[in-house]
Parts: sequence; C-alpha cells; structure tokens
Amino acid sequence: MEFETVIGLEVHAQMKTKSKIFCGCSTEFGAPPNTHTCPVCLGMPGSLPVLNKQVVESAIKLSLATDSSLNRENIFARKNYFYPDLPKGYQISQFELPIAEHGKLEIDVDGTLKNIGITRIHMEEDAGKLVHDELEPVSYVDLNRTGTPLLEIVSEPDLRSPEEAAAYLKKLHAIVRYLDICDGNMQEGSFRCDANISLRPMGQEALGTRTELKNMNSFKNVQLALEYEIRRQRDVLLDGGKVVQQTLLWNPDKNQTETMRGKEEAHDYRYFPDPDLVPVVVDSQWIDTVRKHLPELPDNRRKRFTDELELSDYDAEILTSSRELADYFEAALGEYSNAKKLANFLGTELLREFSAENIDACPVKPVQLARLMNMIEDNTISGKIAKTVFAEMLESGADPDLIVKEKGLVQMSDAGELQAIIQEIIAANPGQVQQFREGKTKVIGFFVGQLMKRTKGKANPQLANKLFQQELNKQ
Repeated sequence: MEFETVIGLEVHAQMKTKSKIFCGCSTEFGAPPNTHTCPVCLGMPGSLPVLNKQVVESAIKLSLATDSSLNRENIFARKNYFYPDLPKGYQISQFELPIAEHGKLEIDVDGTLKNIGITRIHMEEDAGKLVHDELEPVSYVDLNRTGTPLLEIVSEPDLRSPEEAAAYLKKLHAIVRYLDICDGNMQEGSFRCDANISLRPMGQEALGTRTELKNMNSFKNVQLALEYEIRRQRDVLLDGGKVVQQTLLWNPDKNQTETMRGKEEAHDYRYFPDPDLVPVVVDSQWIDTVRKHLPELPDNRRKRFTDELELSDYDAEILTSSRELADYFEAALGEYSNAKKLANFLGTELLREFSAENIDACPVKPVQLARLMNMIEDNTISGKIAKTVFAEMLESGADPDLIVKEKGLVQMSDAGELQAIIQEIIAANPGQVQQFREGKTKVIGFFVGQLMKRTKGKANPQLANKLFQQELNKQ
C-alpha cells in the first residue's frame, strides 16, 4: 500500500522587542534565572497586563508579507493548562479572532513552485523554561522567558514531504529576519517549530491520525524528525496497527522520536476571552503606515538581482539568503560595478569565513571590499594576491591599498620587466618547450606557474600568458 504524507507546521517566532508582551521586563537572553520577572509575568494576584504596541506592529508586518487577511478587530484569549513553567495557570494567546488569517507562502523545491497556505497568525506570550538536573531527579524553573512575545504561524496541512517542510521553514525564517521582527536564532529558541504529521492511503481525502513533533530548533532536525516519523507511522500501518495521537519529542542523540504526552485538542484548553485585555483594533492608517515602511522581501530582491544585475539564479539565491548579506553586497556594489565578479568573491571568500546571517561581524566594510575589487579590475593586483590581501583585511581591518603598499604586492604589468624572466624560464625548461612545439599548448600553464613562483605571485597572469605565447611561437 502506498501512503501520502500530510504535514502542517506551527512556528513560534520570538519578537525582537526590548520588553515582554504584557509588562516592562527585559527579554534579553542569557540573564541569571528568574531575574527578568515582575508581578505581571509571574501572575501575581491583582496585577494587570498592558499590551506592547510593537508586538502588534510586528504582527501587521508579517501578515502583509504573507498576503494574510488582517482582522481589524482581534481579541486575546486565555489558554488554560497546568505546567510548572506557566505561573498563571494559563497562557494569554489568541483563538477565535487572531490578528491574521488565510495567508500563503510560495516555496521552491527542486525547481517546482508550490503555494503553502497559512491558516492563521496570532500573538501570544511564551511560557518559562524547565531545567532538568542531570545528576538529581529534580527540575528547576526559570521564568525569565515567561511573557516573551511570540507570533505563532500555523500552516495549512499542505506540505507533502520533509523537503517541502524544510523549504517552508527556511522561507519563513528569511522573511521574519528581513522584516527585522525576529532574530531567527534557533539555538536560543527564538525561532522554533512544532510539526503535525499523518499518513493516509493514496487517493483518500480523510486525514489519518496525526502525531505532533514538538519544539524542533534546527532545519536539519525538523527534516530528520519528519523522515523518521514517516517511516515509523508507515511501519505501524503496514503491520495492521493504528497510529496513536500523541505529542512526541525528537531525540537528536538517538535519531528517534520519544513520547512526551497525549495530544490535546482545542477544547482541552477551555479557551475564553481574556477579561483583562480589551480587543485590539487595527485601523487603516496604521496598516498603510506599516505597509509603506516594509523592506524589500527576499523573493522581490532575488528577482531584481537576476533581472537588473543579470546574476544567475544560484548567485541571487545565495546573496538574498539573509538581509545582512544582501545589504552588504549592494553597499559594495555602489562602489564597484561588476556584480558577477563581486558575487563570486563574496560566495567564495567572504562566506568561507562568515555565515550569511553573521555577515555584520565581518571587519571588512563593503566600501573596503569594493576598493579591493577595483584594484583587481585596474590590474593593480592579481586575483590570487587579492585573496591574500583579503585575508589580511579580515585579520587587521586595514584598507587594501595600505596592505598592498606595505607588503609590496603591486602586480607586475610591465612587459619589459617580465620579458627577461620569461626568457630565463624558457631556456631552463627545454622539455616543456618541446611539448609546446608538439602541440601540447596546455603546457603554458606550467610556464606561467614558474613565473608566478619567481615573482612571488605578483606577475600579471594575463600578460604573462600572452608573453609566453609570443616567445614560444618564435622558437
């Protein structure tokens, strides 16, 4: 029997606000346990929540970026459940009237485009964190994260493979970072994913029994966990068994899923409107203001790079993989006009040292890189020497012209200066000269290499090739 995989994702993106969603406590990561708390986020009697306006604006940005329908009036609800890291005994979230619904994201998997529906986007507060002692059978509660603002993005069950799920996640991750509403740090839990997955016989419309994979914090783990769960459910069904609806955790050390608890339904949480919070009303003027200040999103920027700069799809994909890298590229392009050569240098030299998301940590400023590229263009230095200079720039942050001057790296482009060395090399290598005469023209590479050794890489390789051709053809 053949089965069809059905996957829906619930993504939690932590907002880049300085304070929590309903109080003034800091959201800074890594503080000592229970130091970023107050009566509001601890749920003390008599304390009242006050909504952080920036969270609403972030939600508006994301809804516009995903073609979602904004609910001009939306309400907060209480999601009731008990867990040691939930001090109020309920989580403030949204249920019947979220801030946005019915959006979509277009993904590309191996050249095939597909729209994935977004059921809803809603605002909510995060829970705290349990820290389990490795030596003793006890757990500690850290409530610093309690009340941290989240946007939950729930997809339609439109995904049919782990590859599609990974593509959707990466696309959403790029969008929230381009919008600058989430730092996307998966290791710190700022961007994490729950996946609902089920199998059904091919051709069947009714969905199978689903399981939920909880709190996966890397693209790789999401894909591995889904692949494992597909195999597990398929084996159960082929053996005549029934899939049990439950919540699972992914164990990356054992590369397998483990049971966490039975899967809850919406009615288990006894949602009802939060009586301490008035409805959120989003007017047209606010939406128009947010729309006017939206940045260029990854898809539009990628298309502009291919259409206007004539970059390949591959180069455009790499350069737009993060807003920081795309900004860096365009800033350098303002001082150096060859987009293709700049893209190649960034893709090989810069991204060898820094990830696309961490490009701001690079000590070489875009204008400095542009100067280096211009020095290659005007034959001041060779491409090979440029790599040496760039390595020094990464180390010291110095300007390229200063490094080239101090280390005497200016390219030798004087034909007369090179001619004497070329004649010496030819005279010293009669065997290779004979190979050239026999039609083995690739031996030119050997001669150019010898010249580079003699000049410590400073000879102009194009000029050297031309001069060797001329001299050898005289013989």
